[in-house]
Amino acid sequence: MQKQTSHYLVGIDLGTTHTVVAFAKADKTAQEIQIFQVEQLIAPGQVAERPLLPSVRYHPAEGELTAADVIFSPARDTAVIGEAARVLGAKSKGRFVTSAKSWLSHPSVDHSADILPWGSSDDISKVSPIDASASYLAHIRTVWGHKFPDAPLEKQDIVITVPASFDEAARSLTLEAARIAGLDNVRLLEEPQAVCYDWLRRHAGTIQQALADVHLLLVCDVGGGTTDLTLIKVEPSENEPKLTRIGVGEHLMLGGDNIDLALAHLAESRLISEQKRLSAADLSQLIEQCRIAKERLLADDAPEQVNVTLLGGGSKLIGSSRSVSLTRDEVRNIALDGFFPLSGLDDLPDRKRSGVVEFGLPYAAEPAVSKHIAAFLRLHADACRDALHGESRVPDALLLNGGVFRSQPITQRLLDLIGSWSAKTPALLENRQPELAVALGAVAYAIARRDRKIKIGGGSARSYFLLVDSDESIQHGVCILPRGSEEGDEIVLKDRHFALRLGQPVRFHLASITGDSPFKAGDLVEITDLFHSLPPLAVALEGGEANTEVVVQLAVTQTEVGTLKIQCVSVDDSDQRWDVEFQIRKKSSAGLYADAALPAQTSAAIEKIQAIFGSKSKQIDPKAVKNLRADLEKCFGCARTEWETPLLRALFATLLEGAKYRRRSEHHERVWLSLVGFCLRPGFGYPLDDWRVEQLWKTYPQGIQFVNETQNWTEWWTLWRRIAGGLDSDAQEQIFNDIAKFINPSAARQPGVAKHIKSRGYDDMVRLSAVLERLPVSQKIQLGEWLLKRLQKAGEPSQTWWAVGRIGARIPFHGSSHNVIPAETVDKWLKQILQEDWKKKPQAGFAATLIARMSGDRARDIDEKMRLEVIEKLRLNKAPTSWLDMVEQVKELDEKAEQQIFGEALPPGLKLILQS
Repeated sequence: MQKQTSHYLVGIDLGTTHTVVAFAKADKTAQEIQIFQVEQLIAPGQVAERPLLPSVRYHPAEGELTAADVIFSPARDTAVIGEAARVLGAKSKGRFVTSAKSWLSHPSVDHSADILPWGSSDDISKVSPIDASASYLAHIRTVWGHKFPDAPLEKQDIVITVPASFDEAARSLTLEAARIAGLDNVRLLEEPQAVCYDWLRRHAGTIQQALADVHLLLVCDVGGGTTDLTLIKVEPSENEPKLTRIGVGEHLMLGGDNIDLALAHLAESRLISEQKRLSAADLSQLIEQCRIAKERLLADDAPEQVNVTLLGGGSKLIGSSRSVSLTRDEVRNIALDGFFPLSGLDDLPDRKRSGVVEFGLPYAAEPAVSKHIAAFLRLHADACRDALHGESRVPDALLLNGGVFRSQPITQRLLDLIGSWSAKTPALLENRQPELAVALGAVAYAIARRDRKIKIGGGSARSYFLLVDSDESIQHGVCILPRGSEEGDEIVLKDRHFALRLGQPVRFHLASITGDSPFKAGDLVEITDLFHSLPPLAVALEGGEANTEVVVQLAVTQTEVGTLKIQCVSVDDSDQRWDVEFQIRKKSSAGLYADAALPAQTSAAIEKIQAIFGSKSKQIDPKAVKNLRADLEKCFGCARTEWETPLLRALFATLLEGAKYRRRSEHHERVWLSLVGFCLRPGFGYPLDDWRVEQLWKTYPQGIQFVNETQNWTEWWTLWRRIAGGLDSDAQEQIFNDIAKFINPSAARQPGVAKHIKSRGYDDMVRLSAVLERLPVSQKIQLGEWLLKRLQKAGEPSQTWWAVGRIGARIPFHGSSHNVIPAETVDKWLKQILQEDWKKKPQAGFAATLIARMSGDRARDIDEKMRLEVIEKLRLNKAPTSWLDMVEQVKELDEKAEQQIFGEALPPGLKLILQS
């Protein structure tokens, strides 16, 4: 934090549903905390102050609103923010941005890409999740400046709250959003802790009595987008009880939004026939209507029923405006029995269920909050029993937060649930302002920090591990920061040295875990599915002569602002340090894999490569060049398809060193292209792959030397197909521009192009074009239509069908989910594919399978009637069960299906986290 005198202590709850701001004077004599009344548009042309700023945006059509309508709108763009946005969003389709906070923790999209409103048409302006979050903070900053012109918000002591379950990437993105809004110096605080600080503030002077019989407190915060769980151990002390946070839950995308979605599905079933579904834009509008209905029907003075209305739009009304009723009883039953059932303590979440991915968000597969609480208590069973001094692992007190707990039936249900797991009903710590408590608690925390009276200890909520050498399929990690490490305390791994080369980027891969195991710094443990993979950390070591090696240690600190800080510290000079930062602008596609031990024959294999692609191998026997792959397979005693990823990347390094010698002969070039692409496939998923691809891409402008050798062209295009997942959008567009003239049916008829179309490897160009998932949607559509036109003529290779399927696929292999071709477009493609004979052309059936594959996201999934037609034809043609499963339900791929989609087997041991 910067050294300055702040006039105010400010707490900001940047929530999924609402943003709330609280503040207090920084003067030590002042303790009163107030809610900041946020000026905002409440309707076109109407401005008012409200305690809650809805965390939503409305993107109006051109000419829809006049200057008078948006007389007060601090948004830097044309969007409307706040209550008016909710009003407009409930009456429109496809112009409403919600749940930006949930998108910040989404693992399968580019957080900086303009993708929201999700599923809206191309003519509607869009914003990135990070910019949407920043816009709410910018709004707060602007209206704060109106009220306190002599105390700009950016100059105050600010605490922004985040879910306890947010990983380092999501926390870093939150800080980035604050920076974009002009708030550079902020501190992060976990929301359940903030709720607890608010309770402590309100019970100052009576805390000892209020917690006299409490040993273990469960804070359950069910917000709009997440369910956040925290355990706090309560121990008696001389003046006030000692509070220690002993456990936090994993990230759980399950909250009030899910109840709204369930109600919207119910309303949808009454509005339309079974074989039809609302568009993503219509459903978004319906969800907003259901949210309003839910809040009315769960209130204490709820009416018997509330109507929800699906409005028509434009000249074609969707059956005109239609309404259906939701009753008080059915809404309460859905909320209670669907999300808070009276399940048993050993009744855990069903992890085999397919998760809901509505609007591209991967909601939790299991909707029952009750079961997630049971799983959380099991994970922290030892800590619970220790706190309770006995056999039980059930908390004896509850502190509830979030809008759903304004409903007395839901509050009572959770009390009954926890009570059914124990001999007595837990104490309920009162929280009368569940929508304001987080912001109020953030200020209470700031006051405690100012007065050096931090009331909740516990340090780091997770243990962090650096992934290290593997032994075959077992991955290990060394603990670099144990759970419970206090903020500001630096841990140096003195027994772990790294020899790093200056001037080159280095990637570190981390994993974390929240369980009870008492890890110590330096412990080497097996990494299992219980660990959470984090985005890669990167550092480019600079200083001294390039390519000089420097020996370093890692220094790790839980920072005061609430994030993880990692530095490389020179062993020879401890004052020389390099910061290692999370790659928050690049999602991590890597699984939990790092460098592993290499086979004993590796050195001999490298010598064989150097003998052909080395500086002293000019007079090599041509036969030896041709036989290099076979010789390498003999060296390792297995086919190259069995080579593990660490070995492949080690061989790639040697091949890259010999790149300039690939042009000695046509055989050198062909063999080098074949091996280098094979050793780097799929171009991502392993530490430092981004750097490897960047180095290899430098050879692309050079092209191939032996242009009259058809096989060399084949290997050239195959190389780039194999590593396409590691190429950025600019590189993929450059490739597309180079091959488009051969694929475009009109351009291909030109004499100069027609002459080379076969000799330059047309079939391989088509396969390459299919995997360029980062192309703009318009180019993908153009490409697909070119190929479908070609398929209408005899003689087109069957692989072209595979290419059409890949281009139109609903679930990308390496690209972002927002860059998928619209469902309306591929629905037209499927009509042509359905006319083919799938028995004679099974590849056409596989293409239809990829295009019709269920993602669960209606913004991407095809029309329901069309999907049923595909299923029927697959059955008639006795297609593989795995194909049918992909179309009938949201399903992960097995290895065989993954190989069919990718085009060949992935390296053994490399498990990719694919898009969803």
